[in-house]
Amino acid sequence: MLVLTRKPNESIMIGDEVEVSIVEIKGDQVKLGITAPKAVKVHRKEIFEAIQRENIDASRSTMDRVSTIGGFITKKHQQKKSSSG
Repeated sequence: MLVLTRKPNESIMIGDEVEVSIVEIKGDQVKLGITAPKAVKVHRKEIFEAIQRENIDASRSTMDRVSTIGGFITKKHQQKKSSSG
């Protein structure tokens, strides 16, 4: 981890397009300003982690549905085979 010291109104650059500025320091809080292209997603870490959890839950739910539908289709296919044979 890179640790930098900055004062209010100072910035750091991440790559060529992302600038992180110290807007204000008040007590134990630091306000950051982030300038980045619209294509770069910027989230607080706890929000990012919540989004990741939701995506994982959604993909599991989708796979459960696919499995259920697949079982239903297989059962119908087997019924057709046994009734025609």
